[in-house]
Amino acid sequence: MTEIRDTVILGSGCAGLTAAIYTGRAGLNPLVLEGHEPGGQLSITTLVENFPGWPEGIQGPELIDNMKKQAGRFGATFELGHLNRVELGTHPIKLHTTAGEVHTRTLIVASGASARWLGLPSEQALIGHGVSSCATCDGFFFRGKEIAVVGGGDSAMEEALFLTRFASKVTLLHRRETFRASKIMLDRAMAHPNIELRTNTAVVEVLGVEEKDVKGVLLKDTKTGAHPELAISGLFLGIGHEPNAKMFSGQMDLDEDGYIRTTGNVFTTHDGAIIPGVFACGDVQDRRYRQAITAAGSGCMAALEVEKYLEERGH
Repeated sequence: MTEIRDTVILGSGCAGLTAAIYTGRAGLNPLVLEGHEPGGQLSITTLVENFPGWPEGIQGPELIDNMKKQAGRFGATFELGHLNRVELGTHPIKLHTTAGEVHTRTLIVASGASARWLGLPSEQALIGHGVSSCATCDGFFFRGKEIAVVGGGDSAMEEALFLTRFASKVTLLHRRETFRASKIMLDRAMAHPNIELRTNTAVVEVLGVEEKDVKGVLLKDTKTGAHPELAISGLFLGIGHEPNAKMFSGQMDLDEDGYIRTTGNVFTTHDGAIIPGVFACGDVQDRRYRQAITAAGSGCMAALEVEKYLEERGH
C-alpha cells in the first residue's frame, strides 16, 4: 500500500525550502521534490546582499545549501526529480513524478519561474559574472558602469529605468523596429537622459568568457547585417520569465502568462473555487516582486496554511 504523506513540496528554492523548514518543525515530515533546477534561481546567483541577516552578503548557492540543511534538521527529505502529471481532484492527491508515484494529503507548489534567456553559450557561461535577469538583485554591482538591457516590452523598460539608479549609461537593445512596451513605459525610457534605445539590434555573442567577466557584446544589425561591438560591463535580460506551472493547466487557474492565480496569498483555485489542500507560493504565483525574501515569506504562509488545514481534519 502506498504511503500517504502529510505534505509534499514541489520546488527547492527559497519558497520551497522555507515551507520545508516550517512544515518540518510542525512534525509533518515534508517531502521536497527538487525539480529540474534544484535550488531555483539563487543557485545561479553569486553574491546576495539583500537577504536579511547577512550584512556582508552571502553567495546564492550557500544560502540555498544553508536552508536545505536547516529543513533537513527538522525532518524534511529530498528527492531529485520533477512532476510529470498530477491529479489534484483525488484524495489523497496523486503525484506522478520521475521518482515514482507519491500520495499526499496536501501539496505546496513552489516550482518557481525560469528567466527567459537568449540561449547563447557565451551568455550561459557568464550568468552571475556580468549577465543577469534581475535588475533589482544585481543592479547595485554596476554602479558607475555602462550596461545593456535586452528586450522590447514593459519588463525591459522597467529594468532599464531601474538600472539608471546605478549605471552611468543603459543601452536598450531590441531586435525589432517597434517596441511591445506600453506607451507610458516607452515614453519614460525614451525621455531618460541615461538610456539609449537601439532597434533592429540582436545580441550574437557576449564577450569576456575567458576572463569570466562581461567585457562587451557582439551585435548584429538586422537591417544591414553589420556586426558592431558594444563595450559594456553588464548585460541584463529583460525578456520576461516563464512560470513553471504548465503541468497544472486545466486543474488550476492560471493567468494569461501562465502564473498560478492565488487568493489570500497562497490559496489556489480552479474555476474560482479554492482547491482543498493545495497551496502555491514563490515566483510561480508572484509576477510582481520575485525576490528571495518575498518567496521565503510566501513559503512560510503556505506552510502555516498546510498545518492549519491538516489540524482541522484531524491529521
